[in-house]
Amino acid sequence: MEHRNDPDVITRLLTTPGRWAVVGLSTNTSRAAYGVARYLQTHGHEIVPVHPRAEPVHGAAGVRTLADVDGGIDVVDVFVNSRLCGEVVDQAIAVGARAVWLQLGVVDEAAAERARAAGLDVVMDTCPAIEGPRRGL
Repeated sequence: MEHRNDPDVITRLLTTPGRWAVVGLSTNTSRAAYGVARYLQTHGHEIVPVHPRAEPVHGAAGVRTLADVDGGIDVVDVFVNSRLCGEVVDQAIAVGARAVWLQLGVVDEAAAERARAAGLDVVMDTCPAIEGPRRGL
């Protein structure tokens, strides 16, 4: 089954302040995750940088893995390539995240189906910094 993004889910995730674990976020300003994380912050979301170096980014303390995040996670924003994202989605399910957002170019139908089956909202192959302006945010 091919995934189709639900516009209502996208709007709800973007307009409801939440805690977004941004997997792949580092201090590298040339990477898309850096700008998207800033976009999320400026629109009322808390970010948690998740990266093996656990660097603080945009004033937020970093962690190495999703399992290292203290407290709940509303959205896991996935900035890893498609062949690695299934493991991240499985970790998101394991930590009780409410949604996974696979970034532009990140597609894994099987992982999306596992997330949906576990009750998570799924957005795939798009970006909050693209979808927000489309909605006038």
